[in-house]
Amino acid sequence: MRLTFAFALAALTAASLAMIRPALLTEDERKAARDIRESRWRSDVRFLSSDLLEGRAPGTRGDELARAYVAARFEAIGLEPGAPGGGFEQPIPLVGVTSHAPRELRVTRGKDAVALRLSEDYLAWSNTAAPEARVADAEIVFVGYGIVAPEYGWDDFKDADLRGKVLLVMNDDPSRDPALFAGKRRLHYGRWDYKFQQAAEKGALAAILIHTNASAGYGWSVVQSSWSGEQLSLAASAGPDLPVKAWATEEACRRIARLGGQELEALRESAERRDFRPVPLGVRTSLALRSDVVRRESANVIGRLAGGDPTLAREAVLFTAHHDHYGTKPAAEGGKPEVYNGALDNAAGVATLLAVAEAFASLPERPRRSVLFASVTAEEQGLLGSQYLAGHLPLAPGLVAANVNLDGASIWGRTRDVSVIGLGKSSLDDWVRALADMQGRSVAPEAYPDKGSYYRSDHLSFARIGIPALYLEAGSDVRDRPPGWGRERRQAWEETNYHRPTDDLTDEWDASGAIEDAQLVFLLGLKVANAQQPPSWRAGDEFEAARRRALADLRR
Repeated sequence: MRLTFAFALAALTAASLAMIRPALLTEDERKAARDIRESRWRSDVRFLSSDLLEGRAPGTRGDELARAYVAARFEAIGLEPGAPGGGFEQPIPLVGVTSHAPRELRVTRGKDAVALRLSEDYLAWSNTAAPEARVADAEIVFVGYGIVAPEYGWDDFKDADLRGKVLLVMNDDPSRDPALFAGKRRLHYGRWDYKFQQAAEKGALAAILIHTNASAGYGWSVVQSSWSGEQLSLAASAGPDLPVKAWATEEACRRIARLGGQELEALRESAERRDFRPVPLGVRTSLALRSDVVRRESANVIGRLAGGDPTLAREAVLFTAHHDHYGTKPAAEGGKPEVYNGALDNAAGVATLLAVAEAFASLPERPRRSVLFASVTAEEQGLLGSQYLAGHLPLAPGLVAANVNLDGASIWGRTRDVSVIGLGKSSLDDWVRALADMQGRSVAPEAYPDKGSYYRSDHLSFARIGIPALYLEAGSDVRDRPPGWGRERRQAWEETNYHRPTDDLTDEWDASGAIEDAQLVFLLGLKVANAQQPPSWRAGDEFEAARRRALADLRR
C-alpha cells in the first residue's frame, strides 16, 4: 500500500511539473524540483515531532536535539555554516519567566466586586525579569482598540493620562469602513503584541485583552495553552516593558464593564468612531504576580549555499521556518505529561526548508545569488528568533533580496489553488502566479484575512526591516474532493489540534500537496536568486519606506 501510494505521488508530481513550460524552467531545474520526495519530507517531520524532542520548547533538551538535527542535515546536504561569525548556530540569550497568578482576580467598585477565576476567566503573566510584578488598587480604563495610526487620523488614547492604570483593550482593529485599516483584513494594529506595546508606551501597569474567537482567530483553549507556563523574551530587548499582561474572556470583561455601570457592547460600539476617548470604568483591581526567572539560551540554525555570480553572490535569498513549539506541560492529577509535538506547526515547515535546501544543493550550477536557510527559534513566543536574526543578519538587510517563510504545510492533498499570505504587497506575486500557473493552479489571497496572518509569523520580522517577504499557505480547493471540503478539513483541524498536544503526524496526512508546494517555493526562490533585479514592495506598501532606507544604507 505504501509503495503504491509513493508511486502514485511520484506520478502526480511528474504530471504537475510536466505542465511547466520549458521556457520558464531548464531541465536541471525541473529535475531538482522533481526530486523533492515525500519519503524524506515525512521522515524529517516524524523525527522533529517525536516525543523524544519533548515539544521543542526553546532552551530545552528537545530544542537542542532539534537544532543538532537541522545542523547535521544542513551539513549533509552540503551547505556551509551561515551564522554570523561562523558555525551553523546563532546563539540567542533568552529570559524565561514563569508567573504564578492568584486563583482569583477581584475587581471592585466600593463594596461590590466580581471575581475572575484563573484559567477559566483570565490569564496573567509578566515578561519582566523580576521576582514580582504588582498592580496595587489601580483603576481599569477601557481604551477601545488601543490604536494610534496617524495615517488614518486615528488615536484611541487622545491626551488621556494612563500612567499607573490597567487598560481594557479590544484585540482587533476597526473593520466597518473599507477605507480604514483595510476593512475586514486584519493589520498589525489588531494584533495582541501591538496592544501590549502601546500600553507599555503609555505607562500603564497592565493591559487586559478582551478575547473573542473572532478577534483572536482561535478559541480560549489556545490562550490557555499559549500563555500559561514559562514565557520567553529576548534578554536584550529594548524599549519600555509592560509589568503585567493579561487575557480575559468576553464574558469576564462584560462583568467588569457592568460593575462599572457600562455595557461592553455599547463600549465597543463607541470605539468604532474616531472621536472615541478612553472610558474610566470606576472599578479597581490589585494583582501580585510572583515569578520564577531563569536565563536560557537557544539558537537559530543557519546554512548557506554560496551564489555563483561574482557580483550577485554577495546578495541572498532567505528561507525561514521555525523549529520551536510549546514543549511539555505538567500532568494533570493522575495523568501523564502532555507533549506538544507541533507536527504541522512547524516540524512540517522545517521539513520543507530542508527539502528546498536539498533541491538547491542538487543543481549542477549554483544560482547567481547566495541562498540562506534559517531554522529559527522561539516563534511561538512572539517571533523572537526571527526578530533576533533580523537585527543580527550575516549581511546587510539591503542585500537580502527576499524572504520566503515556511510555516505549516498542505496535508489534505494536492489543490487547484495556492494561498499567498501577503498577496498584493510585493512583486514576488508575479513569480508565484507564473509558477502556480505552470502547475495548473490559481493563486488566492489568504483564506481568512480577518486573522491577520501576515503579522503572525516570522516573515514579519524581515518585512519590518524592508525585505520583501511572503509565505504560502495550504490551498483549500482540493483535487478530487467536493467544493468546500478543504476549508472544512482545515477548520476542523484548527479547532481540534492547533497549539494542542494532538498536533501529531498521522497516517491520514496526504503529503502530495505539501510536496507540490515545496516544489513551488523552491522554484520561486530559484527565480529570485537568478533574476537580475531583486523583488520590490508595491508602491505605497507599509514596508516600502523601510526598504528604501535599507538600500540607501548600502550606498553610504
